[in-house]
Amino acid sequence: MNAVHDVDVVAETFLVQIGYIPKGYDPKTSATTVRESVPYRLFMEYFMGNMTKAWAVEELAALLETTKPTIYRHINKLKSMDLLESIDVEFDGMARKGYRIRYGDLIKAWSFTEANVNMAMENYKKTVEHFQSLIKLEND
Repeated sequence: MNAVHDVDVVAETFLVQIGYIPKGYDPKTSATTVRESVPYRLFMEYFMGNMTKAWAVEELAALLETTKPTIYRHINKLKSMDLLESIDVEFDGMARKGYRIRYGDLIKAWSFTEANVNMAMENYKKTVEHFQSLIKLEND
C-alpha cells in the first residue's frame, strides 16, 4: 500500500475517521472547502501547528473570525476524545483556560485516547456478560 504524503489528505482522513469532521461535511460559512472550515483550521493551524501552546478560546475565536460558542463546540468534540487538555493561560492580561493537544504530542494524546477506549470496551464487555447471566437466571 502506498502511503499518502499530503499532510492535508491524511489530516482530513483522520478527522473524518474520528468523527470530528462529518463525512461529506459542508461548511455553513463562507468556507468553500473542508480545509477552509473553522474546525479544520482550528485543528491544523492552531492545535497541530503549535502542539505545545495552549490557546485561549477568545484568542482562537478572534484568529478564526468566529464566535466563542463555535470554538467551544469544536474544542468539546476533541476533548470528548481526550485529545485536548486544558491549561491556564494568560490572554489580554487575564487568566483564562487554554487548550492544547494533550501532552503537546499527538501520538501520546492518541495513546491516552486508546487506553480509555480499551478500558471502556472491557467495562462494556463485563456489563454485557453480567446482563446476559442475569437474563439467563431469570429465564431458568
